Amino acid sequence: MIQKKSPEQIEKMLVAGQALADVINELKTAVAPGVTTLDLDAMAERLIREKGAEPSFLGYRGFPGSICASPNKVIVHGIPNDAPLADGDLLSVDVGLILDGWHADSAHTYPVGTITPKSQRLLDVTQASLEAGIEMCRPGNRLTDISHAVQRVVEHEGFSVVREFVGHGIGRNLHEDPQIPNFGPAGRGPVIEAGMVFAIEPMVNAGGWRTRTLDDGWTVVTADGKLSAHFEHTVAVTPAGPLVLTRLPAPSSVGA
Repeated sequence: MIQKKSPEQIEKMLVAGQALADVINELKTAVAPGVTTLDLDAMAERLIREKGAEPSFLGYRGFPGSICASPNKVIVHGIPNDAPLADGDLLSVDVGLILDGWHADSAHTYPVGTITPKSQRLLDVTQASLEAGIEMCRPGNRLTDISHAVQRVVEHEGFSVVREFVGHGIGRNLHEDPQIPNFGPAGRGPVIEAGMVFAIEPMVNAGGWRTRTLDDGWTVVTADGKLSAHFEHTVAVTPAGPLVLTRLPAPSSVGA
């Protein structure tokens, strides 16, 4: 069942989302050649706790980090480690926090130093597909309108959408109903209503869409070893349309 939130609850989720956006803005300035993802993980945990919040991911189903740090061919759920980032890498950072009992979840893929034009295009297309999905978060649309909008942008540019991992509802729990695939036909599934809150997160591969999971049970990589990118925002559906809770600056109101 999709749990709708009241305007007052969405206001609280907005506070959590803006706290997370602040954390992300600081984290991105630290992504550089020579930095390790363990460094970024420690920084993220410190920043989250300074906000009076807790990391959503740390200990979740046994996950050992406060962020998922996924370089290059790693799609999602990369475990922070002590390997230094290198010039030309791509690094996807997925991070969540809990503030006043409400979760916020967001992901961004960052260039490390100077990257190739093809890598930059992968980032641009993935980000554009997220924006297309967000635009569908309007009352009266169907859930798969989000899925179709993402897929259309990605495949039009010659990239592929990961099938096995999806977006999701979010609120007092990190993962709630519904699941939101990043592919599929439009016009199906539940009608989108004001008060629904989604974590929309396209994962886009430069090669094929197939994946494999490493022996650690967490790290998901592209089956063909090609690059991947991941962008995510927490989005509330309001009567006026989508409200991105994890994007700065904060709006003046969530609406009725």
